[in-house]
Amino acid sequence: QVQLVESGGGLVQPGGSLRLSCAASGSIFSISAMGWYRQAPGKQRELVAHIISSGSTNYADSVKGRFTISRDNAKNTVYLQMNSLKPEDTAVYYCLVVVTRSGGYWGQGTQVTVSS
Repeated sequence: QVQLVESGGGLVQPGGSLRLSCAASGSIFSISAMGWYRQAPGKQRELVAHIISSGSTNYADSVKGRFTISRDNAKNTVYLQMNSLKPEDTAVYYCLVVVTRSGGYWGQGTQVTVSS
């Protein structure tokens, strides 16, 4: 059993910043990958950023240069630092943790709203 708890969402003005976190706990021997996805109203869930066990990262083109994904292996936690936020970043953000030899687990989602 793996539990994921997300936090850090909220309302922010355009140009502002937020940091999301997602902490995993439970039956975790090792983590293969962690990432963030988002889903806006009427749209499909899309990749925002991923980080794999080697530390390599990838980002959606729409967030490159503005968002940074990072991790704390000792805490089994993944973060998403979001800077220079735009209204089009408004969505529900979901974390994903892939546990080695187990599978993927999703967080409950956290709302990010960028509005003046």
